[in-house]
Amino acid sequence: MPLKSNSTVTDPKDYWNQVAREKEFKTPLHIDLFAKHVHKGARVLDFGCGYGRTLQELYENGYNHLVGLDFAQEMVARGKEAYPHLDLRVISDVHVPTPSGAFDAIILFAVLTCIVRDSDQQALVRELLRVLKVGGILYVNDFLLNEDPRNIQRYDRFQRKYGTYGVFELDDGGIVRHHAEDWVLALLSPLETLDYRKETFTTMNGNAACGFGFIGQKVNEKR
Repeated sequence: MPLKSNSTVTDPKDYWNQVAREKEFKTPLHIDLFAKHVHKGARVLDFGCGYGRTLQELYENGYNHLVGLDFAQEMVARGKEAYPHLDLRVISDVHVPTPSGAFDAIILFAVLTCIVRDSDQQALVRELLRVLKVGGILYVNDFLLNEDPRNIQRYDRFQRKYGTYGVFELDDGGIVRHHAEDWVLALLSPLETLDYRKETFTTMNGNAACGFGFIGQKVNEKR
C-alpha cells in the first residue's frame, strides 16, 4: 500500500517495507577501488543491503562470500526474488548475529541517511567495528549537506522538529538525514582513512545530491 503524500511514518521499518518495491538505489560501488583493498576470497557483509543490488554487483565481479542484512523484510524479499543465489537476511536491530571479527570487509551504503540520531549512528559503527577483523575494510557512502535553496529550506524547517540540522521528511513519509562533513569524519575516525572523496549521487527519488565515499581500515582491536 503506497504512502500518502506528507504522511510521516513513525517506524522507519514500516516506511522501507512499504516502498520496497518502488525505490531504486543509486549510490555507486566503485569496484576497482574496492578490489584494490579487498581480495576476492574476502568475507563481505553488506549492512543495510536493501534488495541486494550492491551484493549482486560484487557477485558478478567474483566475490562469493557475501552476506546481506536489512531491517526491512520486504526489501529482503524483493532481493531474494531477484537474486536467489545471494544470502540476504532480515534483522531486528543493529546487532550483527556473528562472532567478533567475522568479516574481512563491510559495506555501508546510504544507511546512515536512514538513521537520524547521532547516538544510533555511533552504536551502529561500534557494532560494525566489532564484527570487522583487524586489518578489515569498511566502505561507506552516504549523503552530505547540500547548499541549494530547496535543501536549506527543509533543513531549517525540520531542525525545529528533530533537533539536528540536515534531518528532513520526504513527501512520501520517510525521514532521512544529510550530514555535516565534520560529523561524518568524527564518526568514522576510529578507522584509518585509506580513501575519502566527495561525490555527486543520484537519490532514490532521482535528485542530485552531495555525498561522500569513504574506505577505512580497522587497525586496532580496542577501537
